[in-house]
Amino acid sequence: MPHRIPMKEFAERRRKLMDRMAPDSIAILPAAPERVRNRDVLHPFRQDSDFHYLTGFGEPEAVLVLIPGREHGETVLFCKERNPEKELWDGFLVGPEGAIEHYGVDDAFPIADIDDILPGMLEGRSRVYYPLGKDPAFDSRVMDWLKVLRSKVRTGAHPPGELVALEHLLHDMRLFKSPAEIRVMAKAGQISAEAHCRAMKRARQGGFEYHLEAELIHTFMEHGARSTAYPSIVGGGNNSCILHYIENRAPLNDGDLVLIDAGCELECYASDITRTFPVSGRFSPEQKAVYDVVLAAQYAAIEAVKPGNHWNQPHEAALEVLTQGLIELGILSGTLEEALASEAYKPFFMHRTGHWLGLDVHDVGDYRVGDAWRLLEPGMVLTIEPGLYISPTNTDVEEKWRGIGIRIEDDVVVTKEGCRNLTEGVPKTTDEIEALMAD
Repeated sequence: MPHRIPMKEFAERRRKLMDRMAPDSIAILPAAPERVRNRDVLHPFRQDSDFHYLTGFGEPEAVLVLIPGREHGETVLFCKERNPEKELWDGFLVGPEGAIEHYGVDDAFPIADIDDILPGMLEGRSRVYYPLGKDPAFDSRVMDWLKVLRSKVRTGAHPPGELVALEHLLHDMRLFKSPAEIRVMAKAGQISAEAHCRAMKRARQGGFEYHLEAELIHTFMEHGARSTAYPSIVGGGNNSCILHYIENRAPLNDGDLVLIDAGCELECYASDITRTFPVSGRFSPEQKAVYDVVLAAQYAAIEAVKPGNHWNQPHEAALEVLTQGLIELGILSGTLEEALASEAYKPFFMHRTGHWLGLDVHDVGDYRVGDAWRLLEPGMVLTIEPGLYISPTNTDVEEKWRGIGIRIEDDVVVTKEGCRNLTEGVPKTTDEIEALMAD
């Protein structure tokens, strides 16, 4: 498939990580565990993002080991052996031989043999990198392997003396997306944009929030994205003011807005789009007034996404526009400077304007370096998602504004000149939305 990450890129990532590791060190990374949904039924398996980033390997019960300078191969994978009888029930397994052939690792062993083999790989290494504290069960296994070595010190064994969190090195790498990753994310954004357009068209038929959710999921799968990147938010009416509303069970009523925050996952990469639109296909004057403030804030924030600007500048740009808009609508009083200093906007805009995006919806990477906001650089991907939420129970504002919740979100990648919008395929001006829904 044209949107897949080539296997050579996974190998390049492993090489880059090993180049950053200390001399005489070893890295150990487990695959995600399978999780029980109910009784003997499992949730659909989704690989750990770090493990996927370094291998592209999609099976549970696997462990990746990186050993710079190892004579018999620096990349080792422990995985399940092939078992034709079990594969009749659960599907094809890659197996150690297939891991070498198809995933480019240097050496591979059955996962059942890891307790016998891995302590010997740890011997003589001064430092162990692994995800400390992420999985208590795996922490215990690492400690057991180290105990095996420590019990042999009198016979000349040299156990590692230092344990270091792997994430510090790995997550800084993941923050910068390659051209291949950006192509996958652009495709995910294109699929999600089409899904949002489809949901807008469906809304005029009325029904329930879950009918729009069904349109989203149908479009995702129709285009090869087998899962959502996160539980879809489909909030109609007052539910649009609940930031993480995922019940999606309420009826869609004429005169209400619908806020949809949804994106597909493609090849483990997330997209994340929010649009807000009227069930009837026409914005009321009050809805349009608030919507235009949020849209202006998003435009201002996107304009601030460029190399050399720091992480918080898009948020600051959005905050000024939102606060000034609330003053002009009569929802806030006083000057812009006073409202910003007192954080008078907080009851209406209580989250930040964006987050990193990649293999995780809220992707890895530091937002601050030392005491300063991180500077934006080409290859970083982030969301831009300002919003205004006027609670239906807020008696401090006129009744005509209550129950209006609006968020507008796109995914942008920082380029050398500024940024590129990966999710521009879904309308977001009021005129464009009304035209689409009238079509």
